[in-house]
Amino acid sequence: MPFFEIGIYNVKSAGNVGTLWRSAYQLGAAGIFTIGKRYQGQPTDPFKTLRHIPLRNYENFDDFLNHRPMGSVLVGIEQGGTPLSRFHHPPQAVYLLGGENCGLPNEVIQKCNSLVSLEAMIRQSYNVAVAGSIVMYDRVFGDKDQSYNNPASRIAGNNSDLESPAK
Repeated sequence: MPFFEIGIYNVKSAGNVGTLWRSAYQLGAAGIFTIGKRYQGQPTDPFKTLRHIPLRNYENFDDFLNHRPMGSVLVGIEQGGTPLSRFHHPPQAVYLLGGENCGLPNEVIQKCNSLVSLEAMIRQSYNVAVAGSIVMYDRVFGDKDQSYNNPASRIAGNNSDLESPAK
């Protein structure tokens, strides 16, 4: 069964965790995580996402690797990777972003199964929560060739299968 999770390595801002969590919930992630806690406090949670998808905190990268879902593909989000517009998302994926001011260290990049970068018109530098949201959105809505990817049935408010009322 396809699934995905997303997390941030060495995140600095609780606000970015909250934004990523909300996007992950809206886009169907199985969970989110942080590795190495630099931020203070928990993010605000207007949608009560804790009730819907878990937030896990790993002490370090080795702890994360030891608890990563079996069979999942680790996809690093970092400059220099395959452009997102050409990337085919694996059915079981764990996406990993680097912290706001440091990105992913080389030792982490070397352990990733795939590396993806986000294109830009001006400069390839996005807020970490925004970058994660773009990747998740692309996974759900961007690649129509994925056999497991049929978002039309999951879109909130989608009534395409209902008959329209007579006018």
